[in-house]
Amino acid sequence: MIRGAIKILLFLAVCLSGIDTADAQTIKRRKLSVKEQLVLERQRIDSLTSLLATSRARENELEQALEAQMEAEKYQPKVQFSVEYTPAHADSLAEQLKLEQVSNSFQNFFDEYVSEPTTLSSDSALDSLYTARLQSLISPIHLPYNELVRSYIKRYTDRSGLMSRVLSLAQYYFPMIEQELIKAELPVELRAMAIIESALQATAVSRVGASGLWQFMPVTARAYGLEVNSMVDERFDPAKSTVAACKYMKDLYNMYDDWSLAIAAYNCGPGNVNKALARTGGNPQSFWDVYWHLPRETRGYVPAFIAASYAYAFHEAHQITYSEPPMPIAVDTIQVTRLLHLGQVASTIDIPTDVLKMLNPQYKLDVIPATNKNYALVLPTNRITEYISRQDSIFAKDSIYLKDYLNPGAVQKKMAEATTIYRVKKGDTLGAIARRYGVTTRQLMTWNNLKSANRLSIGQRLRIEKR
Repeated sequence: MIRGAIKILLFLAVCLSGIDTADAQTIKRRKLSVKEQLVLERQRIDSLTSLLATSRARENELEQALEAQMEAEKYQPKVQFSVEYTPAHADSLAEQLKLEQVSNSFQNFFDEYVSEPTTLSSDSALDSLYTARLQSLISPIHLPYNELVRSYIKRYTDRSGLMSRVLSLAQYYFPMIEQELIKAELPVELRAMAIIESALQATAVSRVGASGLWQFMPVTARAYGLEVNSMVDERFDPAKSTVAACKYMKDLYNMYDDWSLAIAAYNCGPGNVNKALARTGGNPQSFWDVYWHLPRETRGYVPAFIAASYAYAFHEAHQITYSEPPMPIAVDTIQVTRLLHLGQVASTIDIPTDVLKMLNPQYKLDVIPATNKNYALVLPTNRITEYISRQDSIFAKDSIYLKDYLNPGAVQKKMAEATTIYRVKKGDTLGAIARRYGVTTRQLMTWNNLKSANRLSIGQRLRIEKR
């Protein structure tokens, strides 16, 4: 009983003390103004918000660190290499890889896609042999065989050294040409057109002034975006002229929907092909239907294309061998942003000037006129890093190599100096004059609009250009 009463009294005491405490807190709270209470609540909320933000940021950091660690572990090589490659070493490895790729792709075509007997039969069986070989070349371009095609096959396979030189140069030019043809969704067999146009000579010039791998006339070249002026002639630029040729061939095919007619039009122009189609009457379907109405040169153009395709594919059957190309296969491109003479590059990073000219034949005076726009400089892959690291030394030679070009009026003067006028003397021959000045007879005929190499007169003035 007493214990129960004591418990009740203790309980009441605790309650009363609690009431007193609560009353005190209430009174204290009442002493604060409403404004002050609002400030305190906002401070408490801000504190909690800041704490939450800090917590979330830390959580994100941990998650990112975890993801980075997992990614690193995922791609971490199992074998750790101790060798650190310098940029020069990297260039060297890139060069080796490029050489291997080009060599493999060049040879794989013959190994995988060309299958034929390696020995020629008697003359009586040649027709069937040539027919079978051409039929084995799977292509959207029709490659028929006839007596005219046979005569051109004989030219390409019997002419001493021609296909050997073509195959040598093809190792450099064909990978680039094939890449652009594929990009333009054109048959890669069209590469053979560069053989019959220029024999893969990037600096080739015809008697009528057509120039480059694809033998563009100036008007057509400009129409397809090539720059042709006193300093730059992009008809000689293998890469840019190939892009232009692809555009032109695509336009011609869209016009005729027949590759033989498109190839013929590339040679003589669509106007002559259209005239031939109109004169034929009826419903001509291909080159062979209009053959006799085409210009004489064009009549042999398509057969020559077929023969060049044959000779390229089946050169081994004719014991045609080839050597390394005269220029480096592994190359890369640098964008030049200021006036630059090729001599500045050659003398600084030890590249033969003739190699630079061979890789960059579009610069007529050996000067890259990068004043208002950028121009490309093609270099061997193993010289790219050296060029970049030594640019200051290269451009420091401006005053030596470019003194004749820094004056705006000097370019025309330089062009005039690059042309020599020779007066024909008694006993002169065009061949002798060509040898004297280190040019070809064909070039002399082109520069002077000569129809025959045997018609010179004493006192005649001949223009000789220097490249």
